[in-house]
Amino acid sequence: MAELEVPPYFLCPITLEIMKDPVTVSTGITYDRESIEKWIFSSKNSICPVTKLPLSDAAELTPNIILRRMIHSWSVAVGVDSLPAPQPPVTKSQILRIFAEAEDPDKRIGCLQRLKAIASSENQRDRRIMEAGGVCDFLETLIVSGACEEDISEGKITFELGLGILNNLQLSESSLKSLVSDEFLHSLTRILQFGSHESRIQTVTLLKSMLQVSDPDPLISLKPEFFKGLTLTLRNQITEKVSGAILRVLILVSPVGRNRIKAVDAGAVKILIDLLRDNSSDRRFTEKTLILLDLLCQCADGRAALLEHGGAAVVSRKILRVSCTGNERAVRILHSMAKYSASPAVLAEFLQNGVVAKLCLVLHVDCGSKARERAREILVLHARAWRDSPCIPKNLLPLYPIS
Repeated sequence: MAELEVPPYFLCPITLEIMKDPVTVSTGITYDRESIEKWIFSSKNSICPVTKLPLSDAAELTPNIILRRMIHSWSVAVGVDSLPAPQPPVTKSQILRIFAEAEDPDKRIGCLQRLKAIASSENQRDRRIMEAGGVCDFLETLIVSGACEEDISEGKITFELGLGILNNLQLSESSLKSLVSDEFLHSLTRILQFGSHESRIQTVTLLKSMLQVSDPDPLISLKPEFFKGLTLTLRNQITEKVSGAILRVLILVSPVGRNRIKAVDAGAVKILIDLLRDNSSDRRFTEKTLILLDLLCQCADGRAALLEHGGAAVVSRKILRVSCTGNERAVRILHSMAKYSASPAVLAEFLQNGVVAKLCLVLHVDCGSKARERAREILVLHARAWRDSPCIPKNLLPLYPIS
């Protein structure tokens, strides 16, 4: 093939390979469909790669039938493999017909399976056609309707398929934002609490995508049940990937003060401490656990829950064992405890469980400047109670800061 002289207009301007399915964009330049769709949809470009002019309609790719016939005839003449028949792209009218058929309960599962097949394909254009055709509104209505039922187990397959489609579509930011409504969040909360194993996995994945682009306002009105559903799923530890997504969701909503209290009330702090006790978690997962615990300890209820479940010692054991981010977050948690919850019992616990000794060590190892500064501040703040304690190993006493 390398020895053949290929007409230059048979080559895609992007890959410089012979085009299998030539299509023409609004600027008049022809590309191979797979290449230009990747340029437009995966790389999110809105200009023509050759002319650098804006594409008037990025989704409008016109098949260049004449050029394809020429390439096919040339391929036959020179004895190379003939081009495969191009897969016809999905049209908006086809998507709308599937929506209409799904109104019949007997045909609904079949329709959802057809939509899932399209959403799971590698064809970015088909996914964008589905999105433009209103698949988000269609599936949101279907999921909300099913979640309103007293026994939502009847909608098990509908939830699994519908949520799976929304995840596979890799929705645009605007579509994800449109899903962040009180009604839809309430439905997802119901699925987290009472849905099947698979539907809860799909719900967590979708929530992570939605809340990463959400405006702050909808996060203020999240219900306590939302946090109970998340902590329930986190406690079950379906997989580390799912648990990591739950941690990410809780991190995204916890900057809102009242959400921290709701998470604490749902039992999040105890679960996080148990996760930290499990040394099998990877570095990134442990970092996220410490980040969330740090956020929750910014409220009094969170600090009280940490003390109740012996969390100070568990957190201190993670210092110097995870990463610089882990060190910083762990010391921040201890700093919150030492500054705002420093009763005599708490100070004694810090001594007896080796927390003070670990803070002394932090001052003299390379664990990040912020962690060292906070550790010093904690030790200076409570020097009167700790400085001469026999609980500090003798070899660490010279490391204790004077001021």
